[in-house]
Amino acid sequence: MAAETPARPTIDLVRALKNAGLTALIALGLFLPLIGFKTTVDIHNELILETRFQLLAVFVALAVAGSLVMSLVIAPWRAHRSRVAPDSPLRVPPTLARWAPPSALGFVVAYPALVLLLVGFQGGIKWIDNFGIQILIYVMLGFGLNIVVGLAGLLDLGYVAFYAVGSYSYALLAKTFGFSFYMLLPLAGILSAFWGILLGFPVLRLRGDYLAIVTLAFGEIIRLVLINWVPVTNGYAGISGIPRPSFFGIPFTAADDGFAAVFGLEFSPIYRTVFLYYLILGLVLLTAFVTTRLRRLPIGRAWEALREDEIACRSLGINTTNTKLTAFALGAMFAGFAGSFFAARQGFISPESFNFLESATVLSIVVLGGMGSQFGVAVAAIAMIGGTEILRELDVLKGWFGNDFDPTQYRMLVFGMAMVLIMALRPRGLISTRAPSLFLRERKSISGTLVKEGRG
Repeated sequence: MAAETPARPTIDLVRALKNAGLTALIALGLFLPLIGFKTTVDIHNELILETRFQLLAVFVALAVAGSLVMSLVIAPWRAHRSRVAPDSPLRVPPTLARWAPPSALGFVVAYPALVLLLVGFQGGIKWIDNFGIQILIYVMLGFGLNIVVGLAGLLDLGYVAFYAVGSYSYALLAKTFGFSFYMLLPLAGILSAFWGILLGFPVLRLRGDYLAIVTLAFGEIIRLVLINWVPVTNGYAGISGIPRPSFFGIPFTAADDGFAAVFGLEFSPIYRTVFLYYLILGLVLLTAFVTTRLRRLPIGRAWEALREDEIACRSLGINTTNTKLTAFALGAMFAGFAGSFFAARQGFISPESFNFLESATVLSIVVLGGMGSQFGVAVAAIAMIGGTEILRELDVLKGWFGNDFDPTQYRMLVFGMAMVLIMALRPRGLISTRAPSLFLRERKSISGTLVKEGRG
């Protein structure tokens, strides 16, 4: 007897309109103080209040439209899909799965050449630095935090502390002792790993919300130390004049011994930018390789066992103390690498660069990408960091909302709305399937619904 075809769910228009009206009221109450009013200073240096009701109406209309699309299109489609194949994982075509990684790697390697070919030397610095280098830094941070959160299942809200330790370690040692970047890079990672172990010892018995609170406090402690230890860190003023990395001892300066003069080229700051791009790309690839290899080793499988059930993990004879400490140490080490590169790239660091928002951003990248998925982390970093940077370039929006409209002021608003949308449509992240660390005969994707809380 043939199986019955599930009937498509009916669309409740009245309920959709009610939800749209409720969404309009909520959006009006939320956006009225944020967008409807604006304070400016007039020529008499007096603070006056201006209204932007036209812009407010546009945002409310967008919220209503989104609610209608969700109720009339997306919700029925998801209900029908769950009836047809309730637990089926995302199927990726074999050809796409085979050629996507090498194609993506080839594009990343050729990205600076493509940018210079399209926009030239003058406009290439912005696209290589603000997009390429910035995104790769967050990809590396995401890979490191993915060990702690995605593999070991330990919620860490103070990850930016290790990022700061790596940055200040490089800055202080480079300025004080004159060590090179390549000498201090592993040292910064070792120091960050040491602080990761120090954090791991007090929280060995904590999990979930309690662990998150303690790690958040640890991140704030590090930031306050950087602010108040003025004789060493220079407080809010930060550290400037940090030595930049060189090309095998050749500095990127306009002097006679600089990179351009040695190779007979016209001096341009683009050479340093391209060099830094490939430097951070090498660090990202190294991080991805090490993380992948560790995942297949016994320590990687111990992390995943710890994430699934700590009691069962302990009953199998796995040392949970060492497992947690190695997760914290290795995750912190990669954050230290990224922090030392950040300090070398900027030439200036201050405590303002290491606030809680950075930890929240990196954690969002890991969660949105999919717990334990390296490819998902890379995609989420490109979408979040690249998307917010692209908003800076959308001057066309001024033609829609007026010349006074500044798209950069709404980056976090769009970012928050995108996070809510992704979590509503794909609650387990963009990549909710993963290949097993070990397999007997055939490699198969595992649905996120088959592991604890969709992680993995």
